[in-house]
Amino acid sequence: MTEFVVAIDGPAGSGKSSVSRASARVLGFDYQDTGAAYRALAWSCLARGVDMLDASSVISALAGFEYAIGIDPDNYFVRVDGIDVTDDIREPPVSAAVSSVAKIPEVRAFMVDLFRGIIADSEKPGIVVEGRDITTVVAPDARVRILLTASEQVRIGRRSAELTGESAESTARQLSSRDAQDSKVVDFLNAADGVTTLDSTDLDFPQTVDAVVALVRRAQADTQT
Repeated sequence: MTEFVVAIDGPAGSGKSSVSRASARVLGFDYQDTGAAYRALAWSCLARGVDMLDASSVISALAGFEYAIGIDPDNYFVRVDGIDVTDDIREPPVSAAVSSVAKIPEVRAFMVDLFRGIIADSEKPGIVVEGRDITTVVAPDARVRILLTASEQVRIGRRSAELTGESAESTARQLSSRDAQDSKVVDFLNAADGVTTLDSTDLDFPQTVDAVVALVRRAQADTQT
């Protein structure tokens, strides 16, 4: 397993994916977008006609879920059954459906094992892993644990820029709904003990990346002393 894990949690639209990927590139680390796996499963269920309101049907679909993700920040991709779905999983139908699969405990347990396996496969000095419950469930022993957050207005604006074919109003509804659904399963709004809160409301993208990198380099320096 890679020696240095950076775990980043936060609500939808906080910039976790883009900031984590850019930080990994600066640090020379790998990068894992865990939210992509939930989106990929939702895409797969939609493609197969799985009833996502029926938890048992979604759980059964895990048996045939062949998932691959590029963890090199310069070679990011998401594939399901060998099909490139990197862009497809960001489409509105998937965004609307992802909470239905993500709230199922058996799905989350499956994903935790999947994510830890991907971390173990990293061959770089470190890996930045981002998602909803990374600092508390997936990698609670990570060297650096960060809760990345921002005001709701800022998060809506950022998520609107990410998603294709959606109005700001639609994005706001989906973001609020996603946060409400996911908060029933995991607390991603409050930092657990030992987790550093990084509020990026008043930071631009480069400043946020710099703040994450600074936290990691400080931890690296502490490890060497």
